[in-house]
Amino acid sequence: MKRKKKEILFYAVTVISCITAMCIVIVATVLIYDRLQQNKEKDAVEVSADVNGITYSEEEVDLMLATAVANAQDSTRVEVTESILSQIQLGLEGGGTVVDTLRPLYPEHVVVVSNGRFHFVPIRDELKKSNLLQENLQVLENGELQYVENGIVVSHKGIDVSRYQKDIDWNKVAAAGVEYAFIRVGIRGWGAEGNIALDEKFEDNVQGATAAGIKVGVYFFSQAVNEEEAAEEAAVVLEAISGYNITYPIVYDVEKTSNPDGRMNQISVEERTRVARVFIDKIKEAGYTPMIYSNMEMWSVLIDMASFEDVEKWFAYYGTNLYFPYEYAVWQYSDTGRIDGISGDVDLNISFKDW
Repeated sequence: MKRKKKEILFYAVTVISCITAMCIVIVATVLIYDRLQQNKEKDAVEVSADVNGITYSEEEVDLMLATAVANAQDSTRVEVTESILSQIQLGLEGGGTVVDTLRPLYPEHVVVVSNGRFHFVPIRDELKKSNLLQENLQVLENGELQYVENGIVVSHKGIDVSRYQKDIDWNKVAAAGVEYAFIRVGIRGWGAEGNIALDEKFEDNVQGATAAGIKVGVYFFSQAVNEEEAAEEAAVVLEAISGYNITYPIVYDVEKTSNPDGRMNQISVEERTRVARVFIDKIKEAGYTPMIYSNMEMWSVLIDMASFEDVEKWFAYYGTNLYFPYEYAVWQYSDTGRIDGISGDVDLNISFKDW
């Protein structure tokens, strides 16, 4: 009888613990949704999601909340609600976004927003993790970032440019401490035709940067929707860089576009992964270092990250917190940087290795 009572007590405690945990998750989520309706995020913040992650619509959250509350004691619900509200209030009053406020509550997940939905993506144990430490990241007075280990700056300062930066004085750029530049080779158009166009400033930029002693990598903005188009893009890049000293990686720029005619937006995760792999393999076969440029949305929901564990990654995330858990070699942390020798804004990067 005593054993039976102990078993009953054990199961009761287990059930209560599960209900309490469920309340924490559900209450936090619905509260954030309520606040989200009052504070629309600009450009949906950094959007991301994983097909294996957890996503909830507002209606689904309402139903789960009602179910959990019906099974939880009032005292527990009040205590949990006050704790979550306090954390949310501190985060939002401190100027944080909704998604930034949510993230500390889910340390085992990547929390992102995509297409108006919150996604709680479990961190994948099988993928290589970043070993970067927040305390080693320094923000300089001019807003630039550098990474320091044992008092020594181990990161490398870089930029990426295209025709939008117009005429560049590369000697001034070099004097400003820029060590490398990723230069756009070209793009594929968004429409049904998907025509390829070379960047009109590519040759001027690669020649100017090289002459100024700046190391050069290149990138191509892809809108390929099949493997044949990806192979074509790789061939265009390899022809364009022939004869130049390209020491930094050759980059496949894969992004979801805001344009409704974006060709790559329409294909599946599996198709996008195969397309990217073709470009990467063609570059590798030619003897160069391939790299993929993308943001949290792409890595989490639009491409299979596990298929590129052997590929260098260039991660786009505008901020100063090292939130993304996976390994990457280059970080694009701003699109509003200022560098002497360039008129207007320019993308700023730091790399954690050199080529």
